[in-house]
Amino acid sequence: MRFSKLTPRPNCAMLIITMEKDKEHNLRAEYERLNWEFSLLYEISNAMRTTLKLDQVLYIILTALTSHEGLGFNRAMLFLVNEKEGVLEGVMGIGPHTAEEAGKIWHAISQRKMTLDDFIASYDTFKKDPESKLNSIVKGVKIPLREDMGILALTILEGMAFEITTQEAKKMVDHHIQKTLNTDFFVTVPLKTKDKVLGAILVDNVFNKKPITKSDVNMLTMFATHAGLAIENSRLYEETEYLTNIDWMTKLWNCGKFQKDLSLELAKSKLTDTNVSLVMIDVDNFKNYNDTFGHLKGDEVLKQIANILQSKSRKFDIVARYGGEEFVIIMPHTPKENARLFAERLRNEVEGLYAEENNLPSDKCLTISSGIATYPEDANTKDELITAADMALYEAKRAGKNRSCLYSKAMGIERKDL
Repeated sequence: MRFSKLTPRPNCAMLIITMEKDKEHNLRAEYERLNWEFSLLYEISNAMRTTLKLDQVLYIILTALTSHEGLGFNRAMLFLVNEKEGVLEGVMGIGPHTAEEAGKIWHAISQRKMTLDDFIASYDTFKKDPESKLNSIVKGVKIPLREDMGILALTILEGMAFEITTQEAKKMVDHHIQKTLNTDFFVTVPLKTKDKVLGAILVDNVFNKKPITKSDVNMLTMFATHAGLAIENSRLYEETEYLTNIDWMTKLWNCGKFQKDLSLELAKSKLTDTNVSLVMIDVDNFKNYNDTFGHLKGDEVLKQIANILQSKSRKFDIVARYGGEEFVIIMPHTPKENARLFAERLRNEVEGLYAEENNLPSDKCLTISSGIATYPEDANTKDELITAADMALYEAKRAGKNRSCLYSKAMGIERKDL
């Protein structure tokens, strides 16, 4: 192209300045994005360090992924490896399951102007509310860790992220899992520690259809690194706490844990105006049996009886070894007579287990005696309740053993007279 004397020439200097400004603008935008990402990761990491309870850590992780002030995905689901069974299990999901539910949730959030901190602080509400449809579905997922079991299994086995963001990529997805989770395009990332993969996170934007970008995946991968460490720390803490509170022989809770749990259950009882029954159990003639047949045989008896107490109790009952051959069972929301009937079932079970051995002399027969007391009917405090159950147990032993005895006020009077 040739320019005449009348044609103005392009201003090269202005083009260079414009290009430099565009470059500067892009760099500033990139800097602001990175600054936001690192600030968010720092904020979320601090939030995950506020607790060592695994369930609460998982809630914080998924809340950070779905909050509009967090990573802002429509839904997030978390799966953990069960090494014993060789499967990947769903443990928690946060987000709507249908478009209608999504609209209601997002409208409520908009109206209340909830921040990330507000969401994280709502953990207690999350636990109390009826379980969401998505959370219930996720908890029902169990995937064998084999290469032919789809993307979630491969996320664990390969230890890498998978982006299912195209129709071609969707061919790799297990149809049953896709239908179960009601998902379309999604991304999975592994939850890693230094030497293993703990689980996987799945996120999607199934309702607003917002594309998941490479930048989103990079951010999600960095986030998953922090999340994996938080989960590992929580597991180590819970394992340590478990070992601290367990009786090594019977695998029941120990006396210290019993004391803490009884205090907690009585505090709940005061708030809800309900009963708490305490069953105190002693193995009859255990010392004579132990002295006759040896400590190994005696230890086996304690393990067998502990197994009966644990297996026959309800899920929310608390079974502990009180010391020696004594056990205790905390029974929330249980009137005294119901506790007595339960103690009788245990007594019959133990008597039946050792029926063949009970042709021994009477002072070596293995049975159990129980004392039952109930709060607030029999006691106003934890110590009073323990003392009342102990008095009832003393009465059961004095009356001939192999029986269950309810506490009465008269027992306290008799013990004082002694």
